[in-house]
Order: sequence, then structure tokens, then C-alpha cells
Amino acid sequence: MGIKIITDNRKAFHEYIVTERMEAGVVLMGTEVKSVRDGKVNLSDGWIDFDEAGEAWLREAHIGKYSHGNIMNHEERRPRKILLKKREIVKLTQATMEKGYTVLPLKMYFKDSFVKIEIGVGKGKKLHDKRETSKSKEANRDIARAMRSRGQ
Repeated sequence: MGIKIITDNRKAFHEYIVTERMEAGVVLMGTEVKSVRDGKVNLSDGWIDFDEAGEAWLREAHIGKYSHGNIMNHEERRPRKILLKKREIVKLTQATMEKGYTVLPLKMYFKDSFVKIEIGVGKGKKLHDKRETSKSKEANRDIARAMRSRGQ
């Protein structure tokens, strides 16, 4: 299975503690797929919404206009349907009922010829959590740097 990552949502890992992940399909128009192949995707403002009919929707994700598109080109921030099984949707809606939890897009990629999206359940970080995360990343970077210089 060939996986080609299109974009990552690094902002999600900075703003949220991601507890659970799953893969889903996305319903896209033709010009959207061509823009995705060009890498014109931004998931940082995106989030997953559930409606009364039991469907999942990707909202506020930006897929840029296709450069060679005509008047039938797509809207950049339109809602896009997420393809999940019924039990997965029920599980995610129950997770969002808890205070502070949300479902957000983490990554978009091609799996063979299909566009897939990795979604995760995340709880918002407080300011002190963000500081702690950045301190631990910096400490790990310093340790790796010291180990590299010691090895030479």
C-alpha cells in the first residue's frame, strides 16, 4: 500500500492532546482532488461536525482552487462529507459529549489512489501544558544534540 502524505495538521498537536485516531475517507469533487495532488491543502482551521442525520462533515478545511479549473471550480472552504461507519460515528459523537473534547483532522494523505484523512479526538491543552510540552521537546533536542557531538 503506497501512502503519500499531503499535509499534516501540526497546530492540532500544539493545541490539543490527541487521545484517539482513526482513518476515514473524504468525498471530494474533481477539481478538489487535483488541488490536493498539487498540495494546496490546509487543515489547521478544520474540525469535524456531526449532524442529526448521523453524518460526519469536515468544516473550515481549506483546499485551494485548481489553477486550470473553469467556472465549475470548487469553493475553497465548503463542508466535505467524511466517510465513516455508523459505529465509528456513534463513538466519536459520544466522545464529543464530554467536556473539552473535539474531533479534528490530523493528516490528509493518498492511500493508493484514494484520498484519506486521519481524524483524532483531542482535548484542549491549557497554557501550562503547552509550556511543558515545549520544554520537554527542547530537552530532548538538547540530549540528541549532545549524543551526536559525543559520537563524533
